Amino acid sequence: MAGNAKDLTNSTFDQAVSTGVTLVDFWAPWCPPCKMQGPIVEKLADSYSGKALIAKVNVDEEGEAASKYGVASIPTIVVLKDGKEVQRFVGLQQEPTLASALDSLL
Repeated sequence: MAGNAKDLTNSTFDQAVSTGVTLVDFWAPWCPPCKMQGPIVEKLADSYSGKALIAKVNVDEEGEAASKYGVASIPTIVVLKDGKEVQRFVGLQQEPTLASALDSLL
């Protein structure tokens, strides 16, 4: 799933989310709901370009970041402000729900 959402790794995660508003999609390629969530996250990445960081973490490849946030099931979407978690969604989320969470922080 290539697009504008930034792929984060264990080593880039903390720096990337340290300032501003960030939405992180914790996902895996074998997860059917994650495949449905992906295009929604990419659409948000387009809509919020320059306003918020929209990012993805492949939990199979970057387990450290996922375990740090206690991600137990996927997709899990974590919304952060200046590196601190402010909201969490588990399971497939629609665009208006996620956009509203971002808008409340911008």
